Amino acid sequence: MTTLDDTPARLRLDRALDRLDVTFRGMTARGDETQCDCHWGGAEELARLKVPDVALDPDLLHRTWTAPDWGDHGAVLRRILPQFARALVGGLVEPLSGMAEVGRSFARGHWQEWPAHRSAAVREFLDAWWAHTLAEEEPAVPAHEVLALCAEASATLSPWLGTWESLQGRAADRHLAEAVAHWEYDLLGDQLPWRTRGDADALCAELATWLAGHAPDRLRTRQVPEELLHRIRLIGLTGPARWEDPHWPGHRY
Repeated sequence: MTTLDDTPARLRLDRALDRLDVTFRGMTARGDETQCDCHWGGAEELARLKVPDVALDPDLLHRTWTAPDWGDHGAVLRRILPQFARALVGGLVEPLSGMAEVGRSFARGHWQEWPAHRSAAVREFLDAWWAHTLAEEEPAVPAHEVLALCAEASATLSPWLGTWESLQGRAADRHLAEAVAHWEYDLLGDQLPWRTRGDADALCAELATWLAGHAPDRLRTRQVPEELLHRIRLIGLTGPARWEDPHWPGHRY
């Protein structure tokens, strides 16, 4: 019987994680990097970031990726990426405001501007993790959270939605239904369901258009509640056509 550890999606993800290990081996924060002793941590902890390939304890890892004020955030991100990526995949990273916060940390590192072999390793990790999440019945991190992370990390939503559209199957469809249930309140108020560094209105419109055009036919075959299908239909409407519809849920904003 096929198990999680030998599915093609899992094997691809494992290869991507191993590639991060190799690509970012030996990376350190800059020798002159500083941080606030009062709010971040002490000199001994900062020194650990300037030594390569030494695992950080979970609290130090959390404080490192969440800090918004590194002198060279890219170097710090490269230092922690192998450990950080494995923690993400294992569901061991718990941001206060959702996984989009992690995506913004990636974005602050400007990883897409790194040398090609480094940026390609990060992109393959995100691609592989997203594909695995959609294929897995019970991923460690919900699909709607991984999508927000990937969108924020890459400053685009389109390729991630394209992958979701191309991956047909029970797991991917169930994740779609769960995502709609999570997003519908915000989207019916024309609000993006996560905080973004980008154009929230444009991303919200793209997500709503994709859901309205793609999700109904796909979910109708999965016997989801009829009310959920009405919510998707309403997301595709605007103005009075939306809130005067008999299936308007009465949300207040």
